[in-house]
Amino acid sequence: MILEMVRANGAVSLRELARVVQTSEVTVRRDVRALEAEGLLDRRHGGAVLPGGFGQESGFHQRSMAASAEKAAIAECAAGLVGEGEAVIVGAGTTAQELARRLARVPGLTVVTNSLLAAQALAHAGRVDVVMTGGTLRGSDYALVGSGAELSLQGLRVARAFLSGAGLTAERGLSTSNMLSASADRALVKAAAEVVVLADHTKLGSDTMFQTVPAEKITRLVTDQPPEGSPGAGELEALADRGVRVLVAGSRGEQPTAAAHREVPVPGQRPPGPLPPGHDGRHAHAGQPMGRRR
Repeated sequence: MILEMVRANGAVSLRELARVVQTSEVTVRRDVRALEAEGLLDRRHGGAVLPGGFGQESGFHQRSMAASAEKAAIAECAAGLVGEGEAVIVGAGTTAQELARRLARVPGLTVVTNSLLAAQALAHAGRVDVVMTGGTLRGSDYALVGSGAELSLQGLRVARAFLSGAGLTAERGLSTSNMLSASADRALVKAAAEVVVLADHTKLGSDTMFQTVPAEKITRLVTDQPPEGSPGAGELEALADRGVRVLVAGSRGEQPTAAAHREVPVPGQRPPGPLPPGHDGRHAHAGQPMGRRR
């Protein structure tokens, strides 16, 4: 059963495996370890993936099915960080797509994105302006990448960027397995005063090939609660020690709401950095203000 689920989804959390198999996470962890010894799958902090090493990237459908409830809770929590009239960036990825769906209800918002799926989620939100980057379409995640995407972001400035990735560690920060996606994400980061990373517990402690955002440049992390005693729990503390403010989405089994989150109080956390002088977070600038049209 475990192997079939991993083959079907590409990556599955221990929590989800335990729920489907109807056993404890301790038992699932032991079974996953045995399957790894046979070379049938690879363990990752908080889950299991198909074997393939550092650079392998699962399909978009597989990623969208993995930890779907956790991603929805994370997106709901992150949406609470966005205020009326702001300008923000939403990157590519399954969790970012969930966030975009929830931003449709924020009036006066301007969203800059390189994700076709995020733009589609906001296409019929009458009170939200959507600005897409240029670039070359990367079909595996429906994202615009390449020099066209990066050049279109030059001179832009928004309040914050919401990004996800394939792995997150305190040592290297956010990372992904594709070079073009990593380069596009770096350009998105440069255009934002704050960086908010959206990562479910299966990404914590995982490291992939290309770094996108070093830990010291991450303002906030929005995640779900990792299993007690797991490496992911330790990773949260290490990230907080690096100055990352950690928001944990509402506990599973609850209907997520904008208030269903808590900020983890860890000694050494720094407050969010101030916005640049004269910048109130409500407009993005690329030569001319890019607020809502009047």
